[in-house]
Parts: sequence; structure tokens; C-alpha cells
Amino acid sequence: MNSITKNLDLHAEGSWLPITVSLLLFIYALFMPKKEIGWREFYITFGFIGYFAWISDSLFGKMFDLVDFGNPKVTGIGEFLSYSLIPSSLAVIYLNYFKKTNKWMLVIIFTIISTLIEWGMRKAGYMKVHGWSFILSIPLYLVVYSFLLPLHRKIIKCKS
Repeated sequence: MNSITKNLDLHAEGSWLPITVSLLLFIYALFMPKKEIGWREFYITFGFIGYFAWISDSLFGKMFDLVDFGNPKVTGIGEFLSYSLIPSSLAVIYLNYFKKTNKWMLVIIFTIISTLIEWGMRKAGYMKVHGWSFILSIPLYLVVYSFLLPLHRKIIKCKS
């Protein structure tokens, strides 16, 4: 039992934040009124963005060692939820409210939300950076929300 709790990395500094944020976002994404996406788009987006987030973690966190979450030697529950639920939930919520008329307002709002989540994880001591900065994060968020997610939506909305 001790090895299970050790591997979950529950005692990592600030682990409460990614766990709380990821669960709140996921619950909201599940139960929000579906406006611009249906369950099919929800399912596709959640899986695709989750997979992309884990690839990003492998590249930036493990291979390039630019960031650590919790214990760098263990993929704990906080890191697991951070990459499995936070980006996917944010993407689904964003696409649910996305219209061409409110695109830039949503891009700004979701870039701020994403930046605040990252800032919070740093301040809570859960996210430790080694060469990664907001100077890299903010343009990345802007590209994701202004270009990549609308392109993803266009692709998944196509009827074959």
C-alpha cells in the first residue's frame, strides 16, 4: 500500500491544485449544456487533445527536461490528471462556445485561463520549470486557441 501512495505522488508540494482544477474542468465539460459540439465531437476532441498533451509532456517534460510536475522521477496522479483532463476539458469547453463571431474574445479568455492555471501550478510549487517560461506558453496558447482548435473543429465537423 505504501508503494501505491508513493507512486501516486500525493505528497508532492501543490498536488492539490492540478487535482482540483482537472476534476472541476472535467465535471464542467461533462455536464455543460452542449451548444456547438455534440457527444461525438466531445469524444473525438477529448481523445485527440489528451493524446497530444501526453506527446507534449514526453517531449518537453521528459526528453528536453524543460518542466517537472511533482516528483520528477514519478508520474503521479497530479501529473496524470494535468495532462489527461486539463487540456482536453479546456479544448472541449472552448469548442462548445466557439463561434466565428466570438472567436477572439474566447481566444483571449482561454489564453488567460490557461496562463492562470500554469501560473497557479508554479506558485503552488507543483510545476518546476527548467528553461520553460510564459514567453513560450502564451504564444503557444494563442496558436492553439486561435488556429489549431478551430481547424480541429472544422475537420471533425466534416460529414463523410
